[in-house]
Amino acid sequence: MTHSVFAFLVVLGILIFFHEFGHFLIARLFGVGVEKFSLGFGPRLIGKKIGITDYRLSLVPLGGYVKMVGEEPDEELDPNLVPFSFTHKHVLKRFLIVFAGPFFNVLLAVLIFFVISWATGILILKPAVGSVKEGSPAFLAGFKKGDLITAINGVSVETWEEMADRIGHSNGQPLEIAVARPEGTLVLPVTPELITAKNLLGEDIRRYVIGIGTAGETYSKRLSLLEAVSESFRQTYAIVELMVVIVVKLLTGDISIDTVGGPIMIAQMAGDQAKAGASSLFQFIAVISVNLAVINLLPIPVLDGGHLLFFLIEAVKGRPVNLKVREIAQQVGMVILIMLMILVFYNDIIRLFFSS
Repeated sequence: MTHSVFAFLVVLGILIFFHEFGHFLIARLFGVGVEKFSLGFGPRLIGKKIGITDYRLSLVPLGGYVKMVGEEPDEELDPNLVPFSFTHKHVLKRFLIVFAGPFFNVLLAVLIFFVISWATGILILKPAVGSVKEGSPAFLAGFKKGDLITAINGVSVETWEEMADRIGHSNGQPLEIAVARPEGTLVLPVTPELITAKNLLGEDIRRYVIGIGTAGETYSKRLSLLEAVSESFRQTYAIVELMVVIVVKLLTGDISIDTVGGPIMIAQMAGDQAKAGASSLFQFIAVISVNLAVINLLPIPVLDGGHLLFFLIEAVKGRPVNLKVREIAQQVGMVILIMLMILVFYNDIIRLFFSS
């Protein structure tokens, strides 16, 4: 338990720091004064004031914040501080300052995937057959456990993913699949069949298969600098895309809200990943960082996405959204956020104490 709590605090600390540092860095770039840079909420535990900025560690570790000069529209300011006021900056600058938080979370994921990809390479799953389903097209075609698939219709394949993609896009047309065996290479004609299966989100999807399972054989492929950069963006984009799909499906009811987890689940997962090694833990941080970015960009007042929505409306109308409207929206957003927090804690407790 202590291991999980420590791992959770490490994960949360890194995520919060990058998010708030994004706000801080762009604010300072645009000449906005920053009064507080806090990791955590509530009473100040320790810190140091440099210039006008109080860098602090606060009691409640479930978040953080950057307090900027003139952040509140109705705040009374010393005339000397107006040039450093957030509210008095152009709407585009305010938009970029707020957007920088989620952007830095995505950037963190890119950096983590880049370092791991460049330092250790990537694991490639070989197109090696580990099982053949009885009665399947592969079974009838003569596939055997231990076969290594080398080509489909004369075009070489090097990974299981590449092989599965070729079969999946065959539209049921006959294929000639080359397999390597100890006695030599032979070509087996096979016609994929259309089946209904579950995807990662538990949805029914229809796809073409031949009825083989992976042997789980992998090899490590070293990447050049440019390949590592490309791989880091590819992995980050895949997580962003998946997270957006999940959020949309949660909102439409296609995915149950029972699947949503909170701090307890994250702590358990962080502990498990920490036990698996530093690489696994940092990959977990990258995934959670992207999740945090996507959630923060939701157009809910209180979240960054809510502020960005107000800035977009201001840019279109040419004047800020009415202060009273913003206050009401903030109150509604706070209620939504509290309800979400109650939901995730409830789901966590149910999983922790009542799941089998």
